[in-house]
Amino acid sequence: MRPVLLAAARTAAGLVLAVPLAAQQVPTTPPAPMPLTPAQFPPFAETVLANGMRLIVVASQKQPVVSLTLAVPAGAFYDAAGKAGTAEMVAGLLTKGAGDRTAEQIAATIEGVGGSLSASAGADFLTVSAAVLGNDRPLAFSLVADAVLRPTFPASEIELLRTQTLSALALAKSQPEAIAQRAFARGLYGDHPYGRAADEASVKAITRDDLVAFHQARVRPNQALLVVAGAIDTLEARQLAEQAFGAWGGVAGAAPVTRPAPQRARSEILLVHRPGSVQSNIIVGNTTWMATDARGYALTIANQILGGASDSRLFQILREQKGWTYGAYSGVDRRRGLGAFSATAEVRTEVTDSALVELLAQVRRMGAEAPPADEFERQRQTLVGRFPLQVETADAVAAQVATARLLGLANDYVQTYRQRLAAVTAAQAQAAARQGMRADGALIVVVGDAAKVAERLRAIAPLTVVDVDGKPLATEDLGPRAIALDLDRARLAPVSDSFAVLVQGNTFGYQVGALERDGDGWVYRERSQLATIASQTTEVRMGADLAMRAVTQSGRLQGQEMRLSVAYAGGTASGEGVTPGPAGMAPVKYDGAAVPAGSVDDNAVLALLPYLRWAAGAKLQLSVFESGKGVAQVRTFEVVGEETVTVPMGTVETFRVQMSGADQPAVYWIEKAAAHRVIKFGPGTQPIEFARVR
Repeated sequence: MRPVLLAAARTAAGLVLAVPLAAQQVPTTPPAPMPLTPAQFPPFAETVLANGMRLIVVASQKQPVVSLTLAVPAGAFYDAAGKAGTAEMVAGLLTKGAGDRTAEQIAATIEGVGGSLSASAGADFLTVSAAVLGNDRPLAFSLVADAVLRPTFPASEIELLRTQTLSALALAKSQPEAIAQRAFARGLYGDHPYGRAADEASVKAITRDDLVAFHQARVRPNQALLVVAGAIDTLEARQLAEQAFGAWGGVAGAAPVTRPAPQRARSEILLVHRPGSVQSNIIVGNTTWMATDARGYALTIANQILGGASDSRLFQILREQKGWTYGAYSGVDRRRGLGAFSATAEVRTEVTDSALVELLAQVRRMGAEAPPADEFERQRQTLVGRFPLQVETADAVAAQVATARLLGLANDYVQTYRQRLAAVTAAQAQAAARQGMRADGALIVVVGDAAKVAERLRAIAPLTVVDVDGKPLATEDLGPRAIALDLDRARLAPVSDSFAVLVQGNTFGYQVGALERDGDGWVYRERSQLATIASQTTEVRMGADLAMRAVTQSGRLQGQEMRLSVAYAGGTASGEGVTPGPAGMAPVKYDGAAVPAGSVDDNAVLALLPYLRWAAGAKLQLSVFESGKGVAQVRTFEVVGEETVTVPMGTVETFRVQMSGADQPAVYWIEKAAAHRVIKFGPGTQPIEFARVR
């Protein structure tokens, strides 16, 4: 700053400070909102090609980028019964071989120009998107057209995607939020297609013929929408679209006839039992109406007041006032068909019932009383004010316009959205909440430890308890379950193992273990090192019949101490230590935790796996006590195939085994030969694996 400007600034500051505080006019209320001005949109044009495909072009020269998004009604809604997951698999394969390019060639082509190409399927629509620099726009049209019109569905890519999908499903079974969302959709929509979701059986049942037939029946131009945005003019966009898609023909098949979603006259609780959970995931909600319903504007504001942000009621009350959760929110799901409202919270197990009662009370309050004027105005202005930020770029405008067209909204929906929101009154928001947020007719899904929360939840609403697969459970099913430890004990003998820890194929550490005789019993000792990140030693002592006696564990994780000491006796366990948790290192202390007969400590599982009775198609179960948590669980080990694998030790014929029932799924490769050594294992969803060295 030049001297004269600096002097002036000092003078001005001195004058302000010289004015007595009493004379300074400090505002005590926020200023009134400025008059609403229309949001500024880049120009966009719409047209229809001869084959029926709609084209929207949003031209903007602000950035030298062009994006293409092609959407067609071919989402999960159109999956055939028993083949849920078809749409997602079709989408996943469109860029894995199309036209005269393989998956590798497609990836190399788009990456070679610094662009992106992707495909996905949601509930209603299948979408293919590309983004490139402006000079490469003809390539983007060509690649999207190949993916949409000429996918090749290679058998090898189908099987790879099937394996990845099954692994993702296994992982989802271990994630409380995913379990809750799946159960909520199934319970909310019933036999309606929106209630279906891919599972292991449906994914395995999908054939290449199913994928080809789905593509031919659903991916057709008469219902397709192509949105082009960025550094391109309307005339060129139409010419490129005609060249790429003009020969595309055919008419999409009729939409399936659906059953109506169930309507509830009272609230019902579906409790998904997840043994050992330290928190409960809660979803409360109901179906609403079509996306075109005029009440949507008022419901949007009502939702913002209830749980749309961190200054909304649910967050402020359940988190800030009560301290029951890290966050609580609500949302409105708009779909081409019947939409839904939901409110969610993740709370500590011991306050599950209290949090649910409060959440229901706040939903009920939205329809029972009009929101105070200041609260209503603040949240309405938040929605109105932030909309221009959501349409600053050509891509953003294109996304907004495309969504409106796909959902069947009015042609001027995007242009008039702010004005329609601003026109909503508090009374209209209350009425929309009363009709669209039905606390006394809601589906309530809770994922947590049913043994600890079931009885308290019964006092709130009728209760059904199920497992993570949706199978009903009786009260006696909620406690730890005993499973006979069925091992081939004749083969039990001292043995040592050594594994290299590999991350994306690179050596990252090691793990060595040894099972040895120990007086009248057995001891398993294990030592591992993961670069400089973690080190750990474990000792598990067992009786001659392999009944657990004690566990000691020590180590460090990123410089922090880990330790655990557990004693087993008389069908119970007592433990104390410090172990890794979701939020970092956490203390562990339990006394008299129930240990079902036949249980093995989770730290001994790896040592005992070779002695299970492995065979093609085998599905084996172990009762496992997680000594770091003090809870028992049943883990299932299923042989899902046979593979030849190469590890540092050599090439081995193996059974591929999927493990479920733990917090995280895993995959094991078990030697087919009689020794049944563990050849390789890993989480199955991350690029880390333990590969046998000897």
